Amino acid sequence: MKKLLLLTLVLTFFVSCKNENETVKSITVEYPETNKVDTVDTYFDESVADPYRWLEDDRSKETEAWVKAQNEVTFGYLDHIPYREELKDRLTKLWNYEKVGAPFVEGDYTYFYKNDGLQNQSVIYRFKTGEDPETAEIFLNPNTFKEDGTISLGGMSFSKDGKTLAYAISEGGSDWRKILVMNTETNEIVEDTLIDIKFSGMSWYKNEGFYYSSYDKPEGSELSAKTDQHKLYYHKLGTKQSEDQLIFGGTPEEKHRYIGGGVTEDDNYLVITASVSTSGNKLFIKDLSKPNSNLIAILDHTNSDSNIIENVGTKLYIMTNLEAPNQKIVTVDAANPTPEHWVDFIPETKNVLSPSTGGGYFFANYMVDAVSKVLQYDYDGKLIREVALPGIGTATGFGAKKEEKELYYSFTNYVTPGSIYKYDIENGTSELYKKPSIDFNTEDYESKQVFYTSKDGTKVPMIITHKKGLKLNGKNPTMLYGYGGFNISLTPSFSIANTIWLEQGGIYAVPNLRGGGEYGKAWHNAGTQLKKQNVFDDFIAAAEYLISEKYTSSDYLAISGRSNGGLLVGATMTQRPNLMKVALPGVGVLDMLRYHTFTAGAGWAYDYGTAEDSKEMFNYLKGYSPVHNVKSGVEYPATMVTTGDHDDRVVPAHSFKFAAELQSKQAGINPTLIRIETDAGHGAGTPVSKTIEQYADVFGFTLYNMGFEVLPSKTEEKVKD
Repeated sequence: MKKLLLLTLVLTFFVSCKNENETVKSITVEYPETNKVDTVDTYFDESVADPYRWLEDDRSKETEAWVKAQNEVTFGYLDHIPYREELKDRLTKLWNYEKVGAPFVEGDYTYFYKNDGLQNQSVIYRFKTGEDPETAEIFLNPNTFKEDGTISLGGMSFSKDGKTLAYAISEGGSDWRKILVMNTETNEIVEDTLIDIKFSGMSWYKNEGFYYSSYDKPEGSELSAKTDQHKLYYHKLGTKQSEDQLIFGGTPEEKHRYIGGGVTEDDNYLVITASVSTSGNKLFIKDLSKPNSNLIAILDHTNSDSNIIENVGTKLYIMTNLEAPNQKIVTVDAANPTPEHWVDFIPETKNVLSPSTGGGYFFANYMVDAVSKVLQYDYDGKLIREVALPGIGTATGFGAKKEEKELYYSFTNYVTPGSIYKYDIENGTSELYKKPSIDFNTEDYESKQVFYTSKDGTKVPMIITHKKGLKLNGKNPTMLYGYGGFNISLTPSFSIANTIWLEQGGIYAVPNLRGGGEYGKAWHNAGTQLKKQNVFDDFIAAAEYLISEKYTSSDYLAISGRSNGGLLVGATMTQRPNLMKVALPGVGVLDMLRYHTFTAGAGWAYDYGTAEDSKEMFNYLKGYSPVHNVKSGVEYPATMVTTGDHDDRVVPAHSFKFAAELQSKQAGINPTLIRIETDAGHGAGTPVSKTIEQYADVFGFTLYNMGFEVLPSKTEEKVKD
């Protein structure tokens, strides 16, 4: 590989600020010149060049040098933003408040997560159940795993008596995990660490051992090599990992990319789900009360998302969207569990159902235009009450063991920090348990939901949040955030980071695009495969609505999204480059012809399809793939691509290649940068210190490229004076 050269491009530009007497100063950017190779792939007799294929090798010295050179350029640019440190300082102050999670009971103790404010990772505390919570002591502190916080807790599971804990750790943000086993009475690690575990829960059988899932360690790069044969194992305490029993998976003729195993609360059944993609699963049960019992197939196809959420003896309660796109709960006897024997328990409604159980009741959490509504049912299917929520927003939790008399749930929306409520299960009363004290006056802000029309006439909801008294003059800095995929719903939730955007007079707008799950399976399917363009059209229509209603204009509009949302941003900015001023694709899926060749990417084919499926699918993917649709001679918006060097879900090569294409073809004066976080993955477990720096850089880059030489809040103060 040739030595990296520096290509100097001087960006001298003057952009009007809100204070029209000021201008943004020029910044000189020296982009690293990215070498090109002659790699060509052939799809259905069509040749497709891939000049930056070498950047897929995350272990090469050339890629390492490129990452270092790009970061030097990016951070050199960010260093020139005059209020970058001011944003970081304000974010640090905003972040510095106590955050407490909902309590949960395990054995003789009540546990909860707490972060004092700026701790890189939240700490697990506990107190003897029934005693004063003020007596709580530290049980497990992930901040001690590594000084810089880059080893995080990746999940934990207690044995049935609560005396043993299995917990997973992630190093550098990787999806690969290690599992440690601890005696909760002595806090001592009691056996060898389990290694090479990925996309796994931990489910205990009594106090004897637990089930977990993983792939065989791939050949080649741990971070990018393909992993598509998931397996379910049982680990018996006191034995070596090499002796763990393979329970399900591993047969070449029947490949499953995602396998999960969970034991029912009464220890009677092992429930197994097996999927070939992120949508749809087979469903099996095994009677653990009978030695050597056979695995019974409840569903031997992947035409639905179905799982057992409860049982009373042999009576199973199954949540499913089989012939019920908005989900329902059915009951069936374990002796004859196939669909022809199912009986509706909580029937499907026009709203999407997400159920949970606690204290001997079912809690049916519905999304009504992306806002929570919760109904409580008994085990006979009788409606007991609608739970009175604290307001309009998102309520989560409502889970507890059968014998519990109370449970805890959280409530939040875009202007309300997440608060914990204690719920009396029998009486149906809620009381505030923990409310965070944050240096942000929520009364100064408001959210409202609007419905706009997409390109094909579909009505799409969007929640818009901003300061009260906003002037609709088209000059408000606006962040349009979207996702639109994988049946994932964007419901109202508070973000510490977004508070600083709102404080600057910014608008934060979130549309519920097709491809998501806000209106059930039909809404999801309307944004998949050969209908994926609907998602981009919905996002574009959201931007056009904000502009037409004078919330903002193209000069003050930024678009943002992560992962599948990064694809959304990449596709939107290449299709409509003049629509926005700033584009922020984060950890995005950006090479749609090769995404399925990395890690577990093949499992995303339900949403995307693959370039090998058919000529029609290949042409469709190539038609919107961001990497393949950057064109010479086009002025693209100011862009900062963000990724992590340890992202083994959406490998950083997507972002590397997209940034290289933009830098080589950008015709205008807008900067096209890539910010690569080191020792970081797809996002989960990122230390607070790194998160604060990332947001300060993103918001600083955005405001600076909208033309603000000083922060908008400072400009407003100046105008008032």
